[in-house]
Amino acid sequence: GRRDWLRDYCASAEVGYLRRPDNKDSKAGNINHALARLAERDTPPDFVAVLDADFVPHRGFLRRSLALFHDPDVGLVQTPQHFFNADPIQHNLGVSRSYPDEQRFFFDHMQPSRDAWGIAFCCGTSSVIRFPALQDIGGFPTESITEDFMLTLTLQNAGWRSVYLAEPLTEGLAPEGLKEYVTQRARWCLGLMQIARSSLGPLARNNLRLRDRWSVTDSVFYWLTTFPFRIAAIVYPLLYWFGNITVVDARLPDVISYFGAYYIWILIVLNLLSRGMVVPILNDVSQLIGAIPISRAAIVGLLKPKGHPFSVTAKGGDRSRIVVQWRMMAPFAAMLLLTLLGLTIGIFSDRFAFNDAGDGKAVVLFWTIYNLFVLSVTIIACIELPRRERHGQVDPHQRADHGARQFTPADQSQRANVVAELIVLHRLLAAQLLQRQARGLAAAGIAHRRTAPPRPAEIVGQFGHGIVAEDVLVELHPQPRQRVGRIVGVADRGARARPAAILVERGFDRVIGFLLPILMARRARGVAIDIGRRQHFVELAELVFERALGLLDPLRSGRRGH
Repeated sequence: GRRDWLRDYCASAEVGYLRRPDNKDSKAGNINHALARLAERDTPPDFVAVLDADFVPHRGFLRRSLALFHDPDVGLVQTPQHFFNADPIQHNLGVSRSYPDEQRFFFDHMQPSRDAWGIAFCCGTSSVIRFPALQDIGGFPTESITEDFMLTLTLQNAGWRSVYLAEPLTEGLAPEGLKEYVTQRARWCLGLMQIARSSLGPLARNNLRLRDRWSVTDSVFYWLTTFPFRIAAIVYPLLYWFGNITVVDARLPDVISYFGAYYIWILIVLNLLSRGMVVPILNDVSQLIGAIPISRAAIVGLLKPKGHPFSVTAKGGDRSRIVVQWRMMAPFAAMLLLTLLGLTIGIFSDRFAFNDAGDGKAVVLFWTIYNLFVLSVTIIACIELPRRERHGQVDPHQRADHGARQFTPADQSQRANVVAELIVLHRLLAAQLLQRQARGLAAAGIAHRRTAPPRPAEIVGQFGHGIVAEDVLVELHPQPRQRVGRIVGVADRGARARPAAILVERGFDRVIGFLLPILMARRARGVAIDIGRRQHFVELAELVFERALGLLDPLRSGRRGH
C-alpha cells in the first residue's frame, strides 16, 4: 500500500521502496512493477525472493533455498509457511497447543509428496524465483487472482521446473479473524477455478505435462466437491426427518461392513501418514465453517472466471474483545435447531419420518447425532475470543523496543533471563546431538545441573510475545512473570536445529533429546522448549522419550538387517 511511514522507515534502513500509481492486477501487478524496475538496472539480479509483508525470513533462508538452483532447469523454489499465531479455529476452540494449524498437513505432507512427482507449486510468499525465468515468461501471470499457482504452471509450460524445500525458513501471520480466514480460502478457490478456465487449464492446448493437467483437475475436484459435500452432509438427514425422503437405503450390517470399514481405514491411514493431524470433528468444522462462501466461489469461478476483484486478507487490528460472527453463525444455528427438532420428532414420533426406511433410519439417527456435535463446535468457533498479540506500526527509531512497553523494567529483566536460559539449553542439546550423531547413536539422554545463572540474552527486537535474541526466535508466555517459553525458530537451520523436546525445571535441567533424520525431513519442527511444574515436566518427558523409542524401532531393525 501507499504508506508514507513505511517509505520513511525504508529510507532510514537503506532499503529500497517502490510505489506505483495504480493497483492494476493487484498483487501480481505490484510484483511485475518491481520486476520491471529491477530489469532496468545495469546489473539485474539472478534471483528474486517473494515475502509477504507479515512474513519474516530466517538468516539462512536465501542460502538454503539457492542451493536447489544448482540444476539450471529449476526456476522456482518454494519453502513451507509457518505461523507465529494460531489460526481462528485453533484460537476460538482453544486447541492451538494440541491441534495443528490447517496448513500443516499441506506443507508438511502434501507439498513433499507433490514434489516427489514434480508438481509442487508456488504458494506466493517464502519462495525464491530465478530472474531469467521470470523474464522468459513475461513476469507473474495476471489471468488468475491466485497468481502463485498459475506462476508454477506458466514456468512449467515454458520448460522450467518448480521444487519444494521442506525446511521452515520463514514465519508469518495466519489470518487472525474468522472472516479473513474464510475470505482467504474463498479467494484460493476462485483463483483455482480461473486457472482451470484459462489458457493453462487441463483441457486447453498448451505444453503442460499430463501430471500437471491432472494436478489442476484434482484441485478443481477438491474445491468443487469437498465443501458442497460438507453442506450436503448436514442437509441430507433433514430431508428424511422432514420430507420422508429415504437418503440411506441399506441394511445396517452392510453399512458397518462397507462404509464403516472404509471410514475407519481412511482415518487410520491419514493419521499414520500425517502423525495425528486429521481429527474427525475438528477437520469437519474447519471445512464446514467456510463451506457456503467457498462453494459459491467454486461455482461462480467456473461459470464466470473473469471480472472478480482481489480480496486482501486483513491482518492486525483490535482483537482485544469477544466478537460474535452472527452472519456466519446464523446458517449453522438454523441447521442445528432443525437437526435437534428432526431428531426429537424421529425419536418420539413417526409422524413425519415413517419407518419404511428400515435399517436406514438407524444410520440416519447416528448421522444426525454426529451432525449435532459438528454444528455445535462450528457455532462455538464463530465466537472470536480476544487475542493478546499486537501487530501495529513500528516506530523505526524504537523498533528494538516494540512490544516491550507493557512490561516493567523488572519484567523485562526476567524475560531476558528466561530467553538466555532457553538459548543455553538449546545450544547444549544441539552440541550433544551432534556428538551423538558423529558416534552413530540415534537417541540420547542428557542431564546436568546449573552452577551459575546464564548471562542475560542480548535482545535484538521484540514483537508481541516474540523476542529475537542472538540467533534464535523465542515465544514467551503472555504473562510477564510466568517462566514459560519456547524456541520457535533458529536463524541457521542447519544441523544444530534437530527435532527435540527440552523440558526445564528451576535449578535442575533434564534434557531428553533424540535425533530423527526421517522426522527432520518430513516435519522440520525445530526445537520446542517448555518450562513448567515438576509434574508437567515428568509427564511430558516420558511422552517424548516413549515417542522417540517408538519411532526409532524401525531404524534399529533396519540397522540390524545390514
